[in-house]
Amino acid sequence: MDDIVRQAMAKWPNVPHCYGWLGLDDRGNWYMRDDSVQAAGAFPQAKGSLLRHEKLIEFIHRNYDRDAQGQWFFQNGPQRVYVELQATPWIWRVADADAVSTHTGLPAQVKSSLVDEEGRLYLECDRGFGLVHTQDIVRASEAVEAGRWVPLEVRAADLPGRFGYVPSPAQRARATP
Repeated sequence: MDDIVRQAMAKWPNVPHCYGWLGLDDRGNWYMRDDSVQAAGAFPQAKGSLLRHEKLIEFIHRNYDRDAQGQWFFQNGPQRVYVELQATPWIWRVADADAVSTHTGLPAQVKSSLVDEEGRLYLECDRGFGLVHTQDIVRASEAVEAGRWVPLEVRAADLPGRFGYVPSPAQRARATP
C-alpha cells in the first residue's frame, strides 16, 4: 500500500466505505460504475466505463487488497472502495507453468488447478485464488497436458464459499442491516 494512502487513513479514519463503484471483469479490466450505471443493473451486466488511465490503474493495483470477510477493495486514500467481481479476485496471467502472475503484476506460485462446468480454468496460488485469463489459456493448457497442473472438477457456484471471497460486496452491504 502506498505511504500516502496510509497517511490519509490515519488522518481521516472515519471515511465511509464505497460500494458498487468499481468492478473487475474476468479479463482483469477495471470499470468505474457511476450512479446511472449502478441503477441500470448489477456488475457485469451493467459494467460502466472501462478505466484506461495507466497511472490510475497502477495506483489501484498497488492498493488492492481484501478485508477479513473476503471482500476485495481498493484503498483510495482514506476511503475503501469495494470491488464488484465478475469472476474471481485475481485474474492469472500465464507465461508458462512456472511464470504465473496476478492481473496486477505480482508473481505467484501455483498450488493447484480447477476446472468448472463451463471449462474455465482456475488456479489456487500462494497469493490466492483466481481465473486464468482467456488470452493465456493455450499456455495454461500446455501445463495441464504436460501433467504439471492436474485440474480438479468444481462447480463455479461453489468457488466463493470454498475460497473465501465475496463477488458482490455491494449486494452484501444492502443485505446487511
